[in-house]
Amino acid sequence: MFHIASEKEIKEGKVTDVYFKRTEEILKKKKIKKRVAMEVVAHKFPSNYPWVILAGIEEVVELFKNKPVNIDSMSEGTFFYPEEPVLTISGEYSSFAVYETPLLGLICQASGVATKAARCKKVAGERSVVSFGARRMHPAISPMIERAAFLGGCDGVAVIKSAELIGEKAVGTMPHALILIMGDTIKATKAFDKVIPKEIKRVSLIDTLGDEKFEALKVAKALGKNLFAVRLDTPASRRGDFLRLLEEVRWELDQREFKSVKLFLSGGIDEEEILKLNPCADAYGVGTAISNARVIDFSLDIVEIERKPFAKRGKLSGRKQVWQCNKCGRREVTLANKRPIKCSCGGRFEGLIRPLMRKGRLVTKLPKVQEIRKAVLKELKKVEL
Repeated sequence: MFHIASEKEIKEGKVTDVYFKRTEEILKKKKIKKRVAMEVVAHKFPSNYPWVILAGIEEVVELFKNKPVNIDSMSEGTFFYPEEPVLTISGEYSSFAVYETPLLGLICQASGVATKAARCKKVAGERSVVSFGARRMHPAISPMIERAAFLGGCDGVAVIKSAELIGEKAVGTMPHALILIMGDTIKATKAFDKVIPKEIKRVSLIDTLGDEKFEALKVAKALGKNLFAVRLDTPASRRGDFLRLLEEVRWELDQREFKSVKLFLSGGIDEEEILKLNPCADAYGVGTAISNARVIDFSLDIVEIERKPFAKRGKLSGRKQVWQCNKCGRREVTLANKRPIKCSCGGRFEGLIRPLMRKGRLVTKLPKVQEIRKAVLKELKKVEL
């Protein structure tokens, strides 16, 4: 059997820290029922990120479907900052105590992946970024990881199931295995061109058996106008100055009237590498950097008991709202019932935390992931890394 929890087990509260189950038992035995409000907040971000993108809300809705709770939340895809609450859940504590662990797990990892994907897309600019990290994660969560990567700005995902989930077509090139089995890069590329449907772009992998420059020229001559790009996945032990290698390949292709052939790069690519390679690259396949992104350390804390502000040491009591000026973007965090005065720029403050669920029922329409991605890309142009 695979070492995973089923959807049924997650919804039954079996994927929880045991002390929540014990707390539930104690409260039931003592006949204590108290209504609480709890907030999800990240107090600091990994690697001093200035902002993070919220992701995983669609699965949060699934987790709390038909549960006796109310949830208010920022929209999925919202950029947020340290100390800003992103989600508030309220109800009788025992009715949802065991869901704290899965709730945090759903948004901590998805938000981390979405944020890393956005950072890679930000530095890549107009160049394509494709999620290539499925082999670096447990296959059971590949669709979740790649949905978050797409939401965060990736232009495509490589895994079939992931693409089905988001309503896109899977993106890919060819593996080294095809070239090794066929014994020659040209043979493999021609076979790909002959067998695979024409709507799939022809991208030839050119680092398997020979020098990248000469392999690029060979496949360009062999496929002519059918060749969309060459992919360099050159191993680290052979890379040396990778940018210089790319410059050489680009130069030789251009001198022989193959200027339309794109350079697609993969293998150990992250945002720092993207910045270095941008002068020559047209597209990137990013794997580990996105799929193994640092999670966002959200916490879920009680801020109100029986409608009265109450919180543990180090936390601010009372339900809160995050406000953003619709004109200049200025943000403020206040108690939920304390709307800030008009912004000094003349703009109007709007609350970012809005009703999501009431008594376990969705009360707002969830946008498609394509809509979320579009909004993320728009906001990405305004922020700095």
